[in-house]
Formats: sequence, structure tokens, C-alpha cells
Amino acid sequence: MTKKEAKEILKYHSFTHEDIDHPKSKRGFLGMLRPFTGELIEENFHEVITAIKTISDELRTNEKIDREVIIALWGICHFTRNWAINPEGMLQRNGLIEKQQIKLLEVWIETISYATFSILEGSDNLTAFDLYKNQSN
Repeated sequence: MTKKEAKEILKYHSFTHEDIDHPKSKRGFLGMLRPFTGELIEENFHEVITAIKTISDELRTNEKIDREVIIALWGICHFTRNWAINPEGMLQRNGLIEKQQIKLLEVWIETISYATFSILEGSDNLTAFDLYKNQSN
């Protein structure tokens, strides 16, 4: 994955890409939650992590951060929390999501936000993706 592809992927997963009809927008990270069909697509989580890894050097070292990337990452975390993890969010309020799915989304969002924060703070990838690595073991 190139850096340009990584940025595009993040925009699809966060509903911030102009092509909202693209399959990656419709069934991407946020797309799988709205409308929620009862299925969490694990591949979306791994693809977001891969995109973050791809642009990690740029996020770590550039003085000026790409706003579109931060908006995408923030949107993925923010809307997942509001729609699925928050007990008053649309998925829980309407009884559409299982407790195990909520816990899984919490882990995914924690992993994404920790990696992003760590990279922005200057941590190396070993540290930034430690949570992710531990889930894979």
C-alpha cells in the first residue's frame, strides 16, 4: 500500500471520501455500522491499521499534519464510540448490536487511537502497534 492509497483507504473507512458510493465507503469501518447488518468486518480494522502503519513515518516526522488523515482517524474513533459503544448510541439504543461486538469495537478503537497517539507523539512502530501485535498473538 502506498501513502496515497493509505490516505484514500482511511477516507473511505471514515465516510470522508467524496465517493460515498464506493464499496469501501458502504461497507468500510463506519459503513459497516450504518446501516448495521449485524456483522463486524474484521478486515476493515486490519486495513485501517495497515494504512496507519503505511503513513506512520509521515505522521511522526512532519511538522504539518495532513488534516484529511486526522479527520478520517478521528471520525472512525468518534463515530464508532457514538453509534456503537455509547449505551445511548443508535445501535445499542435500538438493540441492534451484541455485547461481544461492542467489546470488540472497543478494542479496535482503543488500538487505532493508541497507535495514532503514539505515532503523533513520536513513538516508534514497535511501541505504537504493541496493542495490535498483542491481539494477533
